[in-house]
Amino acid sequence: MIVNTLKTILNRDLNKLMLEIAAYQEETNLWKISGDIKNSAGNLCLHLIGNLNTYIGAALGNSGYIRNRELEFSLKDVPKSELLIMIEQTITIVNETLNQLKEEELQKEYAIKVFENKTTTGFFLVHLATHLAYHLGQINYHRRIID
Repeated sequence: MIVNTLKTILNRDLNKLMLEIAAYQEETNLWKISGDIKNSAGNLCLHLIGNLNTYIGAALGNSGYIRNRELEFSLKDVPKSELLIMIEQTITIVNETLNQLKEEELQKEYAIKVFENKTTTGFFLVHLATHLAYHLGQINYHRRIID
């Protein structure tokens, strides 16, 4: 049941991410920062894609994804159309991985130590869902302020 709930939430928010990125009227605004806004929507989008592909796709689904976290924040001017394709691919890998995940695996220790203390897979998946929602909110405000 929890796996299906996580899948529903992650899909909802990844689809909302697609809508937010697509809603930018000026594509160059995806990459702008201003004042206290230190991360562009484009970079936050790349960060979410890298995060989910690493911690769900590679760690749980053995997708072979190799993360370059530095590029998530330094790469600029990726076309909106490419970002949208990358989000669609992320949705696919998240769904394929979660479709194979058994409920009992949620109680097992997560394969990667990300925080100071070890966590269960279930705890870490909830963290990933809230992390996505947090940055999705930032992207929404970025779009409304900058675009």
